[in-house]
Amino acid sequence: MTPKRHARRALTGLVVVILAGIALNFVGVWTAPGSTFAVKAQSLLPKLGLDLEGGTQIILHATQNSGADATNAQLQQSVSIIRQRAAAGGSPDAQISTASGGNIVVSLPGTPSQATINSVRQAARMDFRAVLLTDAAPTSSAGKGGAPYTPPASLANTPSASPTNGSDLAQVTPYLQNLYDNYNCAADNQPSKADPSKPLVTCSTDGSVKYLLGPVEVPGTDISGAQAGLQTTTQGATTGEWVVNLSFNSKGTTEFAAISERLVALTGVRNQFAILLDGKVIEAPTMNAAITNGKATISGNFTDASAKALADQLKFGALPVNFAVQSQNTISATLGSSQLIAGLIAGLIGLILVFVYAVFQYRALASVVLASLGTSAVLTLIVLDFLSWREGYRLSLAGVTGIIVSIGITADSFIVYFERIRDELREGRSLEGAVEQGWRRARRTILASDAVNLLAASVLFILAVGDVQGFALTLGLSTLIDVLVVTLFTHPVLQLLARRPFFADGHAFSGLDPRALGAVYRGRGQFREPVLAGRAVRASGEAQRRQTIAERKAAELGDDRKGRD
Repeated sequence: MTPKRHARRALTGLVVVILAGIALNFVGVWTAPGSTFAVKAQSLLPKLGLDLEGGTQIILHATQNSGADATNAQLQQSVSIIRQRAAAGGSPDAQISTASGGNIVVSLPGTPSQATINSVRQAARMDFRAVLLTDAAPTSSAGKGGAPYTPPASLANTPSASPTNGSDLAQVTPYLQNLYDNYNCAADNQPSKADPSKPLVTCSTDGSVKYLLGPVEVPGTDISGAQAGLQTTTQGATTGEWVVNLSFNSKGTTEFAAISERLVALTGVRNQFAILLDGKVIEAPTMNAAITNGKATISGNFTDASAKALADQLKFGALPVNFAVQSQNTISATLGSSQLIAGLIAGLIGLILVFVYAVFQYRALASVVLASLGTSAVLTLIVLDFLSWREGYRLSLAGVTGIIVSIGITADSFIVYFERIRDELREGRSLEGAVEQGWRRARRTILASDAVNLLAASVLFILAVGDVQGFALTLGLSTLIDVLVVTLFTHPVLQLLARRPFFADGHAFSGLDPRALGAVYRGRGQFREPVLAGRAVRASGEAQRRQTIAERKAAELGDDRKGRD
């Protein structure tokens, strides 16, 4: 493939990538449900973080099941889990800290939905229990609230015979039967505080069905992984229903296999296995076959957002204590739009300085630098916009800083490439040959440099939290975009410019004038000293200062030979 054809194909591919990214963002934003026209139009730009837009502050009060205050170790563990949940929800810059009185202060950007608040405060403790009895909750109790029902103390609450397994109806004592018959699903029954070793009366998450369940047989701690996805049939087709796919560790796999084999042999409601989240049943499927591979699927009228939220909760583990929302207030931006404008001005100043240096050093090639930086900015905006509407990412001032720093990384790639081309011109190559050979030499250096930057950004993203993580993310993304731009834009553009007379003939303002570089090609790898006068003398001095050690030794050897001749 000729360089000209390669350049056109690369540029065409880049244009397709940009247009596809813009179209993807436009379709993704405008097909999002439940948003007004104004909200959708605003979503075409990346959302701003807590420090630039403000948000919501939630104060959570922690208590143990026994009613005692949470310990400091439990609070610190909760902070770590909540921070992971917030980051998975697109808020890596969320500010989470402990406060006096067993409280945790959570500051989230924007106006979080109730689902987001629940994902932060819910313990997300998942358990698996066998179903003993189930029935529709009385419609009269569905909305009356009030205090939880308490059976008469005279009723026996000790099984007449020792239960043989979690499905044994011997567990249903007169006390439990009375509680089940009169259970009020609308009351604050606090099922999440129930003893896992005893039977439980509870309801479904919507309060429409009540259950009497056996003890916990598979705890949520035996879940090794959780992932949201679309339900698939045995033929591999998707049903369009969002589910959460679970995988168990070796202990959970063994326990789940044994329980499923037992339930398959039972009939009626005792063939069901309830899946509970914080003490409420989210699903109670029938067991049609033994499950021995350690994998299970949870369905239950999930949306893509709720399925992902539940998967994140299970993936990062349950909170060690229960939390209640003590207060929820709107907070103003910690820095504000003025700081964002200042950051953008700083980036513009840096861009101008890079361009001025490029004009001074590389003359007309500065236009390539400016066009490449513009292309990089467009791609960065497309990626950040995609992360914003798809993953809920918010751009903080630290993220803006990462983008500004990346301007220097991108400019460094141009300098390496241009200098390699100049080196090839000094060796006597034509401009087209210098562009191709210079790219081969510069590509290794650029990839090595960007790989180091990407590695540093990755380590920083993994080890850091909050604003520093946002800085690492934008820095890493900008580094990847730099490789893409240099490969698909800068090099192809130079391949095309090398065929233009202005550059190919070495115009004085092209930045690629062989005379200004200190050598004039005569053929067969031979050079003659140029006639130096005025500015050419200064250009020759500059070329000598830029020579490598090997080039200086070769020049000295040539002078010695001339002296002997």
